[in-house]
Amino acid sequence: QVIDSTSLGWGTRVKGFIACFAIGCLCSILGSCLLWIPKKGLVLFAVFYTLGNIASIGSTMFLMGPMKQLKRMFEPTRLIATIVMLLCLILTLCSAFWWRKAGLALLFCILQFFAMAWYSISFIPYAR
Repeated sequence: QVIDSTSLGWGTRVKGFIACFAIGCLCSILGSCLLWIPKKGLVLFAVFYTLGNIASIGSTMFLMGPMKQLKRMFEPTRLIATIVMLLCLILTLCSAFWWRKAGLALLFCILQFFAMAWYSISFIPYAR
């Protein structure tokens, strides 16, 4: 009874997915625009691009639910892709905030792009 009362309806899930995915896309585009700001642009790009990817991943949790999403993320067929993707997300933020290395942040953003692509492809049967 508690599970039924706290679950979202399908329409609400779709709206949440669209809103979260749109925020993710907006953050990524904003990060790309901020890239050209002198001195701090690369760090802002790394941060907004990473936040955009996190929001995009979070958007799928609205469709599947958080626990099912986490279970699917760590299935043996996509375990390596998930670990590489999460590691790239963390390293991008570390290089932007903690190490303050703009070039390293850019490198991790590029790796983040490929890791996200590899992770996304892992959900398509026979794509890898």
